[in-house]
Amino acid sequence: MAEQITLTMPDNSTRQVEKETTVLEVAKGISTSLAKKSVGARFNNQLVGLDEPLIDDGTIEIVTKDSADGLAILRNTTAFVLADALKRLYPELHFGASADNEDGFYYDTDKADGQVAVTDFDKLTATMNKLIKANIAITKKPVAKADLAAQYKDDPYKSQLLKDAEGDAVEVYSLADGSFSDFGEGAMLPKTGGIKYFQLLSVAGAYWEGKSSNPMLQRIYGTAFYKKADLEDELKRRQEAKERDHRTIGRDLDLFFVDPKVGNGLPYWMPNGATIRRTIERYIIDKEVANGYQHVYTPVLANLDLYKQSGHWAHYREDMFPPMDMGDGEQLELRPMNCPSHIQIYNHHIRSYRDLPFRVAELGMMHRYEKSGALSGLQRVREMTLNDGHTFVALDQIQDEFKKILKLMMEVYEDFNITDYRFRLSYRDPANTKKYFPDDEMWNKSQSMLKAAMDDLHLDYYEAEGEAAFYGPKLDVQTKTALGNEETLSTIQFDFMMPEKFDLTYVGEDGKEHRPVMIHRGIVSTMERFTAYLIEIYKGAFPTWLAPVQAVLIPVKNDLHLEYVNYIKDEMQKRGLRVRVDDRNEKMGYKIREAQTKKVPYTLVVGDKEVNEVAVSVRKYGEEHTEEESTNMFIDAIVAETKNYSRDGKLKKSQESLDKKLDIQE
Repeated sequence: MAEQITLTMPDNSTRQVEKETTVLEVAKGISTSLAKKSVGARFNNQLVGLDEPLIDDGTIEIVTKDSADGLAILRNTTAFVLADALKRLYPELHFGASADNEDGFYYDTDKADGQVAVTDFDKLTATMNKLIKANIAITKKPVAKADLAAQYKDDPYKSQLLKDAEGDAVEVYSLADGSFSDFGEGAMLPKTGGIKYFQLLSVAGAYWEGKSSNPMLQRIYGTAFYKKADLEDELKRRQEAKERDHRTIGRDLDLFFVDPKVGNGLPYWMPNGATIRRTIERYIIDKEVANGYQHVYTPVLANLDLYKQSGHWAHYREDMFPPMDMGDGEQLELRPMNCPSHIQIYNHHIRSYRDLPFRVAELGMMHRYEKSGALSGLQRVREMTLNDGHTFVALDQIQDEFKKILKLMMEVYEDFNITDYRFRLSYRDPANTKKYFPDDEMWNKSQSMLKAAMDDLHLDYYEAEGEAAFYGPKLDVQTKTALGNEETLSTIQFDFMMPEKFDLTYVGEDGKEHRPVMIHRGIVSTMERFTAYLIEIYKGAFPTWLAPVQAVLIPVKNDLHLEYVNYIKDEMQKRGLRVRVDDRNEKMGYKIREAQTKKVPYTLVVGDKEVNEVAVSVRKYGEEHTEEESTNMFIDAIVAETKNYSRDGKLKKSQESLDKKLDIQE
């Protein structure tokens, strides 16, 4: 009898099969319909292909076309075929890294006589389609690294990848006709004909190994699906993403720019962008002051010892800039976080229980050591300004303060019309505690308190291990971006560690010293990331209260109507509105179209009739028709709209509902 192995299925049932049974044979043994849908398996948590012979006991889950793993196998295969097509068209081409991900796949290349461009995609696609139509079998076998060294000796990137690969051998995938082979990880389809629908998308520069000191390679992006409809949907999503890309909109609306010659990741805010940012900053400061926060300014530099004491230097050093040696033994550090600075504010005076909760907030500038390859517009930068706040409370005040912070967050979301979000309780990873402050009792206590606070509020949440800050667990508010991605917008963190490290105390009602609890919270993230988020959510068409220019005034004829137009402008500016006069010597239609292109909320046209009737002709952004309104009535209406955050007077009702939901008594 042939040797048997034991396979454990996802439902924990077991199957005995002959050693070297393939994944496809296992799938057929389960059901014919499963075998038809299958493209591989996850065996002992490793993706393998359908032709993979199984030689050991292990866990197995058949991978089908409609799963994320199924797409990964398809995209890995498509990248392999892309590499073959590239080599056929450009024999001297060098290859860097390749990978598949949830969006598609990429392959890094380097061509001495000019990089691969989008204009090459037609012939690349045609070559790939020939290989796919030929339905060539793809084989896999382990090959000793030493035996491959000569094959890749003229390709510096492949040679390095081969050298860095673990073990003495690598898996080599080859076309059965012997025309092409490549080594790598992952699984592939049995034949090239399994690739159904793919598209090459774009090219972009990518530093070798992600280091700016290394050569710049050309990264070719593509995607692939099993169904034509899925590919079409993805292309539509990408087009929408392109239209909402805050970098493109930021350029078109003249909001900000980044100049690599001055410094990557260091945005310059143009007047339009600065107006949006200033409006957000004034809004959040007023909101926090109204909620009992005391706003402060603290230095962007601090002695390195401060961050050693806080633990940032030990746990966060790779994200910090190198210290500046002042030559007299003092080392200064660009701050990566504001919390140690706010601790100094608290500790500057003796605190009493009567001072608690002690709320301090700041729009604090911070710096992060980000690699060039990770930088992106306003979303990933090296210098940022965080809407940061910290509350110091007694133990019995945690629950009420947590409610108040959460209420503040949700009020802000209402004002910005942010509706698609969910709550995540972020814990430390129990399997990897080295990157966290070592105090099991503190972690267990704070995680339990955070969970209890959410349970008491009857709010839905999900839990995620490994997402905590190094000093404590947190509530993260996960929002959906306009492109469907999820990112953290707001946080509330319980911290028992920092008060201990900095020996923070307050004098209790009993006259004795007690240790406060520190609550970290960020409402709207950094000004940079929040602005990027809003640009993409609004697609550049900001609500009136946020728009850099709220109205454009256009005189039909300057000599007859400009005087009245300037009068309207002055009246609007007196009411705090942002208005611009377009008196250029251009055609009326051109001026109106440009105002629409710049996504200005209101375009106001003034001619003889409007002058005679003390009125304006109003056209809203995105609408074709115009309406005539009394000048004073229009100004009153736009002032009211701005005051109500462009929410049609729904705020009071929404606020009452929020108070009731969180059971907050003022």
